[in-house]
Amino acid sequence: MLKRLVKPLVFASLITGTLSVQAHRLWILPDVTVLSGEEPTATFDAAVSNSIFNFDHVALRPEAIHITAPDGSDVDAENAAKTRYRTVFDLSMKQEGTYRVYLSMAGMNAFWKDADGKRHMFPGRGKSATPEEIQDAIPDDAEDLRVMESYRRSETFVTAGAPSDNVQKISGQGVELKAFTHPNDLYAGEQARFALMLNGKPLAGADVVLIKEGTRYRDSQDEITLTTDKKGEIKVSWQGAGRYFMEAEYKDDKAQKPATMRSATYTAVFEVLPD
Repeated sequence: MLKRLVKPLVFASLITGTLSVQAHRLWILPDVTVLSGEEPTATFDAAVSNSIFNFDHVALRPEAIHITAPDGSDVDAENAAKTRYRTVFDLSMKQEGTYRVYLSMAGMNAFWKDADGKRHMFPGRGKSATPEEIQDAIPDDAEDLRVMESYRRSETFVTAGAPSDNVQKISGQGVELKAFTHPNDLYAGEQARFALMLNGKPLAGADVVLIKEGTRYRDSQDEITLTTDKKGEIKVSWQGAGRYFMEAEYKDDKAQKPATMRSATYTAVFEVLPD
């Protein structure tokens, strides 16, 4: 049941206060992904934007962002500040290994018309509900009823010293990335292998797009378009070194009642180094 998806799952109201982010690109961008030295620090930007890595729409709320250390513990962001178009924060990396920096959410929303043709939505804008709350809120005379079960995750990875394998671990809750190629060990000229999972099972048939940074300065986005196979896997051939935005989307009719449709969205930021 969705009501069991407690912390670290965060509902949509913690992103920006609205659900409009679904039409835009959500990302968490580190200034560097591989660091060395004693307690190195990474700095991040987090935003929802119309174009890749440009601050042109709205900032994320700092409290929506979670960080998992190499040993699996939760750590806090430092020096967090929310401006109009972006949120910034630091991460002091006291452990050696790979950190996962992410936002995750799940829930249901219902839409219908009453006998007079007036449109209704439950819960209110920027909120999600449990199946029980949805069931109680829908009137018996609801027309054109549509109930959507949705999952969303946005994340990035940074490593202090040698990479660790904690990024392979899947919680089985929501949409997640299983990285066969370590996300901080990516090189131009080398193929990367990832898998997408939904509630612990391979997410087959998801549409995946990867876009290299710098779209503002070129005529086309030069997208890499892929589809996950029956194991939920994709293999990525990079278009040179740089930072990449990845977005995967999926819809089906395998939702839990009372929902009739299920959707999942996953976004990530990777840094690809020269070969």
